[in-house]
Amino acid sequence: MRKQYSATYKAEIVKELLKEEKTLNQLAAETGIHPSQLKEWRKIVEQDCPRLFSGGAMVRSQSEQRAS
Repeated sequence: MRKQYSATYKAEIVKELLKEEKTLNQLAAETGIHPSQLKEWRKIVEQDCPRLFSGGAMVRSQSEQRAS
């Protein structure tokens, strides 16, 4: 059976990777997540990062905040 992780948890782990305070292998050992999986999550974030700053994403984010 595969383990499933929430998007929030994945984001927290990737933020830790991007800080570069710990090696990939250290973080893998601490979380019990295989290093290749952590690399894949980091790759997804790095590829999607420009989209997060595009006009459409920013407008949508601001309108969602106003609705709250």
